[in-house]
This record gives sequence, C-alpha cells and structure tokens, in this order.
Amino acid sequence: MKAIVLHELNGPDSLSYEDWPEPEPDTGEVLVKLKAAALNRRDVFVTQGQYPGAKPDALPVIPGSDGSGELVAIGDEVEGVIEGTPPVNSDVVIHPSLYWGDDLRIPGKDYRILGLPENGTYAQYVKVPAENVFRKPAHLLHEEAAALPLAALTAYRALVTRGGIQEGDTVLIPGIGGGVATFLVQLATALGGRVFVTSSSDEKIEAAKRDLGAEGGVNYGSDGWQKELRSMSGGIDLSVDSIGGDVFDALATLANPAGRIVTFGATRGPVPNLVLPKIFLKQLDVLGTAMGSAQEFEEMLKLYEDRGLKPKIDSSYPLEETATAQKRMDAGENFGKIVLNVPE
Repeated sequence: MKAIVLHELNGPDSLSYEDWPEPEPDTGEVLVKLKAAALNRRDVFVTQGQYPGAKPDALPVIPGSDGSGELVAIGDEVEGVIEGTPPVNSDVVIHPSLYWGDDLRIPGKDYRILGLPENGTYAQYVKVPAENVFRKPAHLLHEEAAALPLAALTAYRALVTRGGIQEGDTVLIPGIGGGVATFLVQLATALGGRVFVTSSSDEKIEAAKRDLGAEGGVNYGSDGWQKELRSMSGGIDLSVDSIGGDVFDALATLANPAGRIVTFGATRGPVPNLVLPKIFLKQLDVLGTAMGSAQEFEEMLKLYEDRGLKPKIDSSYPLEETATAQKRMDAGENFGKIVLNVPE
C-alpha cells in the first residue's frame, strides 16, 4: 500500500510518500480501507519531536489519527463478540482514542492516540481495535467524516462532559481558526450557547460569525479588547481554551460568577501573573480535558447526524502532498480542518 512515513524528527519535510506493507488485523482488530484522513496539530508536533513518545526509537511510523473509509476485514474474535462492530463493507469513521478503559472520567494506563506508537491513518489501510470503528454518519462524505474524530471529540468532551454547557450560556472560544476551535463554535451554537470568539484576524472572526454561528468576536490585538468583549457578551459563563499564557488571566477576568474555564492546550506556554482571587472570589471552576471516550465519540457522531451538521473544511490535499498540508497548518493559515484524499 501507499503511505506517508515519518523517518526522522525534522518537521514536515521528514515525511516520505512510499510503499509500506499492508497491515493484517490481529485478534480483536479490524482493517479499514481509508478514503480520507485529516490533519491535527498533534501530527505536526510529532514530526518535530515535540510530542510525548515522539523519539527516534519510535520511528519509522505512519502518523495520523483521523480517518474514514470502508471496513474490509476483521480479525478473530470480532464478529458476534464485540457488540456494535459494523459489518464488513460498511462505511466507518475511526475513533482515535485507543484503550481508554472503563472509567469515563479519565483514560486508563494503556491509553494512547492512534498515529504514535501505532501506525495511523496517513495510508491506504489501517488496522485498529474493533471497538474503535463506528458507522459513518450517512449525510457526511468521507472527507467530512474524516475531519471529525480527534478535534470534534475534544470539543464535545470540553463543552458537554467537562464544561456542562447549558442552553443560553455565553461561551468564549479564544483563538478561532484551528480545527478544534471551529468545532467548539459549531457545537456550542448547536447546543444553544451564545458564542463569542477572539482572533488576531478580523477575517477569521467574520468567518466564525458567517459560517459557524458565532454571535460576535473581537480582535485581541486591539486596545481594550477585554472591555469590548464584556460589553458585547455580558460576561462569559464558559470559556474553552487551548492557548494558555496571558490569555488565561483574561478568561478569568471575563468570567461571570460561578463560570467555568475548560483548558485542553497551552500554545502560549505557562500562565504568568495569574490573579488567583479572580478564581476563588468568583467561585470559578477550572477544568482540564483531553480527547474523550468511545461513549463520547458515539454521542458526538449522533449529534452531528441528528442535527445534520457538517464540519468546516479548510482545504483538501492528495495524500502525497501531506508535508505541504502540514506546513499550512503549522503556519496557522487554515480556518477549519485540512483533509487528505487517500488514493484507491
């Protein structure tokens, strides 16, 4: 089969499009013939050696966590044993959280994400545990379904399981543009939130309002943006943050009493000069989250199907141009998900 393989940790240019042995499903596994895959920032970090487990002794590896395609083969002890596994020749989407475990609150000790150390979805075929494939929502094309897994699951858990979003909540998504952020806006709007965004790009703010249902937004490069946002929103009930740094203190400032701040990333690094009384005097909840369980993945897919939602696609690239696609993501040029079309 054809696959994108990472041989060195020198960034996207270390990715090679080459022949690779087609995998065979082991006991409890299934084989998926991929139609489309999608990028996450995790994939870029892996190529740069900036992700846990991304070390020379883990290479070579096929990256990629997101994928949609056709279930073409099953291993032993799958059919009739693992309840809910779709039948062979059905269209499926892959849940990238491997071995989450039975505790919905936290992943177990064997938990990891597809694409490192296991070979991932930047290939014509991938094998995964049978419990990690779900029927593709019928209204979605394969490239749309492939855009969902990691980012939409992260967004769903952050908003619903951890953030406890309620209809009418004012919701702030800082740094609109990337895959998870666009899902956060789309899902929060669908669940009845009044959604506001920030960005350094006026164009991305307008796109969030036009395409995703955001009520408003401000450019955080402008003076007094926090006051402008408070005036616009009336204060924030729920913020979902992937930025960290000095943004986190701003979220505490903007929070309404008994508000919630959910964090799943820190692209700006540690939080400096956090004024702690903002948290304890306002009775704020600060919650961490990452990825999600199979139950949450199924709930997320059902929400997309019931509401007829479709993910925001930024651009599509053929599989052999994965390095170019990753460079677009690394430069922050995308608004929505970047998808890879897998050749027949």
